[in-house]
Amino acid sequence: MGVLDITAIQGFIKMCNDGWLQGWHERNGGNLTYRIRPEEVTELKPFFTYEKPWVNMGVRAQNMTGEYFIATGSGKFLRNVILEPQNNICIVEINEAGDSYRIVWGLEQGGKPTSEFPSHFMNHSVRAAATNGEYRVIYHAHTPSLIALTYILPLDARSFTRALWQSATECPVVFPGGVGVVPWMVPGGAEIALATSELMKKYDAAVWAHHGLFVSGPDFDITFGLMHTIEKAADIYVRILSCGQGIRQTITDENLKAIAREFGVTLNPEFID
Repeated sequence: MGVLDITAIQGFIKMCNDGWLQGWHERNGGNLTYRIRPEEVTELKPFFTYEKPWVNMGVRAQNMTGEYFIATGSGKFLRNVILEPQNNICIVEINEAGDSYRIVWGLEQGGKPTSEFPSHFMNHSVRAAATNGEYRVIYHAHTPSLIALTYILPLDARSFTRALWQSATECPVVFPGGVGVVPWMVPGGAEIALATSELMKKYDAAVWAHHGLFVSGPDFDITFGLMHTIEKAADIYVRILSCGQGIRQTITDENLKAIAREFGVTLNPEFID
């Protein structure tokens, strides 16, 4: 068995390719990270080397010390992950201070983890704390319809959540907590990492204004499904607006409450009239 035969690596590769096939990853756009389970680390460790230097991230999370992550590479194209995983993704180890990483596998032709790794790292920390360690995936993609909405909707959680909930019946079931919204910031640094992690204390998803979507989940399927659901709802909303007729009828607040009762979910009361 080689490293590429291990289930966690296969799932990671598949999700990268799924996002590419959706059209969310032009050039080197978007990134994915996965916090590896202890039993998976045991499977993978025979393939690790510990020769590369530690790299300080500019952020720190004490609950992430000693963790291992699979990450896409900075400047790498997600369309190439399925073709040459060893050159486009990597596995990193976090140091005991929780502020630095080192590459232990992958990126064989050189490189480093995604430039937005600090954002991923801080959000892994927050989501792990909020879910008792259950959440392990952080995914960022350039979802076009959602990006379009950041030019016309107020940049607040209530406006975006209600627009999405009322665009497709499944939305209040898939993300009953709603979505957060981060105003435009330069990507890749500590500022956007901290701003996003503050929102992720409450939400599974955060809109990055004029940039894309940032989502979290317990596994690849649930996390990809969240991204897919939000973008599809945004696309429906954009199509509604493009008809030029205005909104004549919609999913009402009473409808939303009925959905919640039927499916046993608790809607964020901040977004219900």
